[in-house]
Amino acid sequence: MKLGIDGKLAVVTGAAGGIGRATAQVLAEEGVRLFLTDTDADQLQAAAAEIGPAVGGTRAADLSDPGAIADLAGRIAEAGGADILVHMAGVTGAKGDPLEMRDEDWAECWTVNFMSAVRMSRALVPAMAAKGWGRVVFTVSENAVQPYPDEAVYNASKAALLSYTKALSLPYGPKGVLVNAVMPAFIETPMTDGMMEKRAEAMGVSREEAIESFLAEERPYLSLRRRGRPEEVASVAALLCSDRAGFTNGSAWRADGGAVASIDT
Repeated sequence: MKLGIDGKLAVVTGAAGGIGRATAQVLAEEGVRLFLTDTDADQLQAAAAEIGPAVGGTRAADLSDPGAIADLAGRIAEAGGADILVHMAGVTGAKGDPLEMRDEDWAECWTVNFMSAVRMSRALVPAMAAKGWGRVVFTVSENAVQPYPDEAVYNASKAALLSYTKALSLPYGPKGVLVNAVMPAFIETPMTDGMMEKRAEAMGVSREEAIESFLAEERPYLSLRRRGRPEEVASVAALLCSDRAGFTNGSAWRADGGAVASIDT
């Protein structure tokens, strides 16, 4: 399926991670030019080398720092300005009893998962609106609509981002900038690898056994009974970047294997 976005410039944050890298790869296959960013310069360069000549620029940046975002925005402007923002940078944050989470735990997730999205869109969306065409895709999570008690700081940051997705879509959709979110659940990424390794160590079992018990005990509605693959989320994100999804605005598309129990987003 041709997505009709050949030659567009997409900025992908969190591009060295599993879903970010996979999304950048799908966009590259659709003829999109890429500007990639992540925190780790070496991993970012490895991702760029893997994806190939579609990558026109990279910049290692800590998106919790407003100054880093300002610098990044300047480099993107020099590259011709963004047509598409795929914001996949994020952290899982601290886990445990919600009342035992420290102020710093709440602040970290809020700054990385929510404020970086606000600041990136503030930096890039006005120029899209001025051109009359743009796409913004945020990565939310099943946690935004189905919170888990030991992931309270993450839940809150993603619920806020889901609300922001809708809020931003309302004034900018009519200006040609469509704003949507993709909502994955338990995907094969370094983030969930780390979660499962900690679980395996705590339980004294293998990682595979930890995954099986996690699915049975913590994700009973994930009916496909496996972790999703990054490319299975990437294809949804890429569609939301395209002209094929030209009547989709302010939505959150699930790629969750059935993990969310309700029928509402």
